[in-house]
Amino acid sequence: MAAASLFLLSTISFFISSSSTTSCRSSCGLLPIHYPLSIDDGCGSPLYRHLLSCNASLSNNSPPILLLRTPSGSYPIISLSYSNQDSHLIISDPSMWTCKALSPFPQAPFSLDTSTRFSLSSQNSFLFLNCSPDTVVIERRPALCDKFPDRCGSSCDSDAYLCQNFPGCPNLIAESSNTCCSYFPTAMESVRKMLRHCMGYVGLYWRVKESGDGGDGDEVAEYGIRVDFEIPVMAKCRNCVEKGNGTCGFDTVTGNFLCLCGGENSTTSCEDGPWKHRASAVVIAVSATVASFVGLAGFGALICYLRKLRPNKVVTGGVQSNENSLF
Repeated sequence: MAAASLFLLSTISFFISSSSTTSCRSSCGLLPIHYPLSIDDGCGSPLYRHLLSCNASLSNNSPPILLLRTPSGSYPIISLSYSNQDSHLIISDPSMWTCKALSPFPQAPFSLDTSTRFSLSSQNSFLFLNCSPDTVVIERRPALCDKFPDRCGSSCDSDAYLCQNFPGCPNLIAESSNTCCSYFPTAMESVRKMLRHCMGYVGLYWRVKESGDGGDGDEVAEYGIRVDFEIPVMAKCRNCVEKGNGTCGFDTVTGNFLCLCGGENSTTSCEDGPWKHRASAVVIAVSATVASFVGLAGFGALICYLRKLRPNKVVTGGVQSNENSLF
């Protein structure tokens, strides 16, 4: 009975602990983490589950690093924007060429999983260095490309502005024997195909300079790759945040929406009361478990009672009678 009681208590504890709410971190280092993104399972939107991670920095004095997980590896995220019309993140690929680090043989260029809600932004520019003239068609950019950029995706432009103006080292190509051409890939698979015939690549994105940054809307090229993402419009999430300051999340088993309210869950909002989610299931499961153990305990007691009532039989041909017992 003691073992049964112990098992009963552990079972109840399991059900209660399994219904507890995940704690959602709101930042990683200096970058904010908001819906629909998350670094904790059960937080944010299930559409972006397991795509971000927060890793400790190699330097003791540096903050943690937010990483984007892709089929080709994990890449540091430089910045994040949650604007409804312009939600995006900027990643850095360590295998890219920069003024400070020339990597002539990148191991695994950045790639995206096309099944996710992440997409390669059209504001990116890609430069490929030291390409083989025998396998890559290099020609000057036709004038019509300025008006019809969709018609100019079949060749590598050798007269690109960025090739002559690397951010931070504008004379890198002119003062070296390296060659450069620009090409926007239709997919990240195109980057890998290009690198079969080129020594390296550079990813640049165009950032709009704000008034406080010494600009008036002008664009400036910076190192990195811009990845756009969608923010799902959900009335349930808006209701969760506005009523009770909850956090939008989801059930890690079913994927259904959850409003996370500190240490409790709700299917609507924090003002509607805690434990709306799984509470009935936990009560039913615990009640069923208790009933089962009570039934087993009662059945065991009945068997013991019947054994006491059963008459003892004297065995005269063995050693169980007093007459032929040795002791």
